[in-house]
Amino acid sequence: MSTADHQPANAERRYTVHRKDLPLSCPTPEMSLWNSHPRVYLPIEATGEATCPYCGSVFVLED
Repeated sequence: MSTADHQPANAERRYTVHRKDLPLSCPTPEMSLWNSHPRVYLPIEATGEATCPYCGSVFVLED
């Protein structure tokens, strides 16, 4: 199995997501999971921003 099409988990600290990406999880489906924390689902719809409690990545909802 190749991970060439996946970005490293938590490589950035700020991510922009869109409504089509919901429900939001960290790590996202595009990230490699082998070197990351457990997947958690983040509530972003109410405020437009969510922070992962494990890695501190900030996700911003863009319409």
